[in-house]
Amino acid sequence: MTTEARLNFFANPTAGRLLKHFIAAGKVVTDSALPLSTQELIKIRASQINGCGFCLDMHTKEAAAAGETSTRLHMVAAWREATVFTEAERAALELTEQGTRIADAAGGVSDEVWENAAKHYDEDQLSAMVSLIAVINAFNRMNVMVQNPAGDYQPGQFG
Repeated sequence: MTTEARLNFFANPTAGRLLKHFIAAGKVVTDSALPLSTQELIKIRASQINGCGFCLDMHTKEAAAAGETSTRLHMVAAWREATVFTEAERAALELTEQGTRIADAAGGVSDEVWENAAKHYDEDQLSAMVSLIAVINAFNRMNVMVQNPAGDYQPGQFG
């Protein structure tokens, strides 16, 4: 088990410039009409699929600090069987799964999944959701590749 990342994204000038843009893109989503609780559920589910401990550590702690219940946090991986999520949240989680697993699906996100999400979210919220899924997947992949260690994140640590 590694305790240090292969590359320190916060100290490297090139990575630092890139991170500023990713963080700015994330801020656009944070400031959107997409509910913050849904945003955290999306980040958590994508991070579970991608095996990103760093992002799981960050987003479960941020969600808990924002008032998310431990029951809901523990049930994200099994959202299909869980009764603790709204129909809108379930649609967002399904879109997140298909959007994260594009390489596994023959056609990417199915029309059925898209239409279900569109029943619950307006165009601006869907735009925010698609953007968030893309951004969290990028963060997941960077953290997994450099093996950023997880466990020490403190809520609010990055702003």
